[in-house]
Amino acid sequence: MSKIIAIANQKGGVGKTTTSVNLAASLAVLEQKVLLVDADPQGNSTTGVGHDLKGLETTIYECLVDGTDVEKAILKTEVENLFLLPSNIDLVGAELEMLHLPEKERVMNRVLSKVKEQYDYILIDCSPSLGLLTVNSLAASDSVIIPVQCQYFALEGLGKLLNTIKIIQKRLNTALQIEGFVLTMYDSRVRLSNQVAEEVKKHFDKMLFNTYIQQNVKLAEAPSFGKPVILYDAECRGAVNYLSLANELLEKQAKVA
Repeated sequence: MSKIIAIANQKGGVGKTTTSVNLAASLAVLEQKVLLVDADPQGNSTTGVGHDLKGLETTIYECLVDGTDVEKAILKTEVENLFLLPSNIDLVGAELEMLHLPEKERVMNRVLSKVKEQYDYILIDCSPSLGLLTVNSLAASDSVIIPVQCQYFALEGLGKLLNTIKIIQKRLNTALQIEGFVLTMYDSRVRLSNQVAEEVKKHFDKMLFNTYIQQNVKLAEAPSFGKPVILYDAECRGAVNYLSLANELLEKQAKVA
């Protein structure tokens, strides 16, 4: 059964796109058919799997605003089983243009429902805000993964995000669940990292993934080569962490099923 998961946090720099790209690639390597949806106007997920923003003919923008067939926009990637619904800076205008559409909060749902059953997982890299695009992404999703960086102010703003999720659960998508929190940029040698991990554990205990994404140079380098880390260096700590996270997600789904 297909599952749509939003990767969301309105704070920038928490490892949201890194998680979207590398979790998607890891699931694909584990023989799941995956669609990565870039719902961020910066287009970092698009470049992160090797596509040039300037060379895009059709993006998620045309699907959301003009009703273009989503299959025309989906691209292959270097990773077998991993496909991309790309975005670029045009998406900035989508929030304003979608305001005039009927059921404006459900546009993404209408777009993705056409291809949902073709994939095992659809991962949505949400924009770093709680605007209409993120609301659309959450309204279209079965669950949400929230990356939390192991740095100062990690928990700041989480209340606002959780409140938004509650509103969406109440008004737009009663089936939406929190898949879990994933700690990113973790360094066991640094006291702050351990303090943040303890704090998140204290607040969200059973909702926290066992896998922590550790600080890793290769993980930071991979996007500049347009590759998920598993293609850039399959044996580095970052690749191992994301494979572990993907396995944890699959085990969790197997228990539910």
